[in-house]
Amino acid sequence: MGTGGTIAGTSSVAGANTGYTAAQIGVADLIDAVPALRDVATGGLVAEQVAQLDSKDMTHDVWLRLARHCAQHLADPDVQGVVVTHGTDTLEETAWFLQQVLRPVKPLVLCSAMRPATAMAPDGPQNLLDAAVVAMEPTASGVLCVAAGEIHGAREVSKIHPLRLHAFSSGDLGPLGFIEERRVRWARNLPPERPHDAAPGELVRTLPEADLWPSVEIVMSHAGVTGALVKALVEQGVDGVIVAATGNGTVNVELEKALEAAEEEGVVVRIASRCAQGQMLSDPGARWASANGLSPVKARISLLLDLIDDDLAAQEEDAAGPG
Repeated sequence: MGTGGTIAGTSSVAGANTGYTAAQIGVADLIDAVPALRDVATGGLVAEQVAQLDSKDMTHDVWLRLARHCAQHLADPDVQGVVVTHGTDTLEETAWFLQQVLRPVKPLVLCSAMRPATAMAPDGPQNLLDAAVVAMEPTASGVLCVAAGEIHGAREVSKIHPLRLHAFSSGDLGPLGFIEERRVRWARNLPPERPHDAAPGELVRTLPEADLWPSVEIVMSHAGVTGALVKALVEQGVDGVIVAATGNGTVNVELEKALEAAEEEGVVVRIASRCAQGQMLSDPGARWASANGLSPVKARISLLLDLIDDDLAAQEEDAAGPG
């Protein structure tokens, strides 16, 4: 399933690694450029173009469309797994969204590239082949990200470098596994745990259209912050705010005042650390709930889905009436 990205990018300068235009090649052509895919996907390949965009421009509408298409294919008993080609810039966000709304038992593998298809040595073809290997792996499960020979989980993965081929990391935990000679080797010889959800994909069927989703924004705590951004967001009707806090969840005093005022207006506030490594320690006495170790961008997705769930529950309660 194609969504565009650098893996589908081209440059007018022969062999260039930068200065390209993303999302120029269709997913069917990407597949045709890697004949070995036919050897890996022995049951056959089906190509579908869901979107064609630079992932920096990813939208809620595309997320919803992609999730619905993935749910349809994952429910097909003839489908072993799904591979999604995607840009690197927001791949970690799409991965977490899909994991949250689908919780697939089958592998749903996000595949990307740091160099365009027209580069002197593009990384996309090998990443695409590796992604297919993981999608065909009987022990693979859930939303996974494959790049540079590594397999990362949706919760931990993040892009940590703007240029190098090994652009993704799972922080302290490291990769879930590796692809070596068209075989999967799980780290510590343990495959990822399969979900126990009896009805994977159920959440995506209840999601409203994207234009009805709540508004959730991210603000950063930093030296000299004034809280003006929070005040402006409240005026615009924001429903939730994720704070990319310093260190172990600390927030500048001026920003804290603005957040307290926002909460009085009904805005939901959660705290995530802006630190790339480690996880905030839990504090039962904390002013606001923490993001449970999620990065700010993933915490935003979780809060967004929680608010949608709250809205749906309120609608069901209103429909049921008194008593």
